[in-house]
Amino acid sequence: MLALSIVVLPLVGLLSRAPLRDLPGLLTDPTVTAALRLSLITSVAAAVLSTVLGVPLAWVLSRVDFPGKRLVRALVTLPMVLPPVVGGAALLFALGRRGLVGEPLAEATGIVLPFSIAGVVLANTFVAMPFLVVAVEGALDGVDRRVEGAAATLGATPLAVFGRVTLPLIGPSLRAGIVLAWARALGEFGATITFAGNLEGRTQTMPLAVFVALTEDQDAAIAISLILVAVSLTVLVTLRDRWWRRA
Repeated sequence: MLALSIVVLPLVGLLSRAPLRDLPGLLTDPTVTAALRLSLITSVAAAVLSTVLGVPLAWVLSRVDFPGKRLVRALVTLPMVLPPVVGGAALLFALGRRGLVGEPLAEATGIVLPFSIAGVVLANTFVAMPFLVVAVEGALDGVDRRVEGAAATLGATPLAVFGRVTLPLIGPSLRAGIVLAWARALGEFGATITFAGNLEGRTQTMPLAVFVALTEDQDAAIAISLILVAVSLTVLVTLRDRWWRRA
């Protein structure tokens, strides 16, 4: 019960301060709706990108032995424990206008990632993808390879084995990893504000809008926080019963 209270009490405190009378007007404020729309777009994009890049990476970490594998695994999971602001600074020094890769990229293509929607997606992916990789790698480690071997002996190509045998077996864990990555991206703050800035209507996501509102309008900050809590809780409760129960 003590552990539950640590989680529940802050939410109760938030609800107790909710400006119920003014809530409809606060929730339809253009700044709030713009931040919510941007958060949903960028978090979904980050989840998709994490899946496209993270699943092959998880497969390599699970199935391929190579020198330095333990170091690579540590580097992949580092964003899970790294302070997000440090991650944002690292992204800025690597992909910023004057960054290690960002400068030649800008000179060659004119693409500037910081202070853009693409920058928000990249920052979100940086902090969210490790959650998917850990979930998928763990699932792959638990797959009975004899089943995959049987499919291979019947003439299935490695890609067909993965798509028709392995992927269905790890499906629940993969979906859980995607949801975790999405939820982490939705709530990202430190890396986003450091790398993509806090430009209203352009890079200001919901967590950044809460930060600004806390210093200007506490009722608006509470309203935005309630939206984040409601959206995250609804998705996680719904998908947990549907997917994690079979994971």
